[in-house]
Amino acid sequence: MKILVLNGPNLNLLGTREPEIYGHETLADIEDAMRADHPQVELEFRQSNSEAELITWIGDTRGTYDGIIINPAALTHTSLGLCDALKAVADAVPAIEVHLSNTHKREEIRHKSITASACVGQIMGFQGFGYILALRALVNQING
Repeated sequence: MKILVLNGPNLNLLGTREPEIYGHETLADIEDAMRADHPQVELEFRQSNSEAELITWIGDTRGTYDGIIINPAALTHTSLGLCDALKAVADAVPAIEVHLSNTHKREEIRHKSITASACVGQIMGFQGFGYILALRALVNQING
């Protein structure tokens, strides 16, 4: 099983960016924890501050990946392009959306996810552990 883990804008700053909201873990820490939790799953991690790059990566998943875990970050609330890309591959490559913080406890603009409608589920509010929960859920989804 091969899963693509995508991270959107500013997530390269994890560990130092607003740790009271996002925690002290870095993306490398989260990657290590996911690999330790599911060593039998091949995981590929990518981060981009570019919406276009994320869309391209999603579009290239068919036939290569079994699923996507995506933290679109701020693009969650603005990107029809990401939503459309996820929908375009959803029949073959299911996705789960993950957020480090509980977006419903934050500013009102963060309460609505445009991308969630293209995903089989959404996990939020558990900081880095949310990625592990998303991985467990996605593996379960793929295995039926």
